[in-house]
Amino acid sequence: MRGVLFIVLAFACVAAMSALGKGAGGVSTAMIVFFQSAVSLGLLLPWALRKGGEPLRTSRTGLHLLRALAGLASQVLMFLAVKRMPLANAVLLANSAPLFIPLVTWAWLRQRSGVVVWLSVLLGFGGVLLILRPSRAMLTDPVALFALAAAACSALALVAVHQLSKTEPAVRLLFYYFLFSSLATAPFAVWQWGSPSARAWLLLGGVGLTMALSQLLIVLAYRHATPERIAPFNYTVVIFSGLIGWIGWHDQPTLLAALGAVLVTAGGALSMTLGGDAAKLHHGSTGDTRHFFQREVAK
Repeated sequence: MRGVLFIVLAFACVAAMSALGKGAGGVSTAMIVFFQSAVSLGLLLPWALRKGGEPLRTSRTGLHLLRALAGLASQVLMFLAVKRMPLANAVLLANSAPLFIPLVTWAWLRQRSGVVVWLSVLLGFGGVLLILRPSRAMLTDPVALFALAAAACSALALVAVHQLSKTEPAVRLLFYYFLFSSLATAPFAVWQWGSPSARAWLLLGGVGLTMALSQLLIVLAYRHATPERIAPFNYTVVIFSGLIGWIGWHDQPTLLAALGAVLVTAGGALSMTLGGDAAKLHHGSTGDTRHFFQREVAK
């Protein structure tokens, strides 16, 4: 129950982070994503450097970079979508990575999934179609496809995390993710800097803090429960996003969108439950912490 509580609170923070990004509509997406990574990196550094630089040494820089760029692309696309879509729909589509993970693992790792997993994926994509309601208008304003592309990039990042977590501890995974993301977005953030208002500064700081807090809560969740037990609760982010969108922006989902959300949630939850270790990694943008906590508890 503690694991469930912490993972639900973690995804409440993810919903809040998305809402803060939506609220910072006058701030460039590059600045939002930069502060998301830079604030989290600053909060992580004391923990990462508590034993000097040795724990951060890695021989898998290329895979860390791939994971960071894929995760960064996912965050950029998600924030582009939340600025112009109902919050719940954008967050739901951006968090539908479990639907793409079987495709990524098949293409990259040649790992085959069972029939039930593919049926779960089809169920989830049926829900996606109900939310998107494809039409010619989507060709001129493909914002909903940005959110879906965010999920595809997230799936690639999560499979990369699955490969990295075999040898890399959580502190290293988090450090290189935030470091590479900060470095990649810094030039664009400077280029599009503008003059943020006091309110915008608060929102940017809030994006970074809620990102860091969500990762801390994920850490606590996986200390108390296994991925199989708590992965389906990831989709509570949709409930929180719906409530925030309703209160903050008066978003009211249509019946088709609500049905689509149910199907995506069901398909994603089934895919995570039945899809093996890689699918069960879907708990945010920074990756698996199970191996780290097994070692910490052993100490």
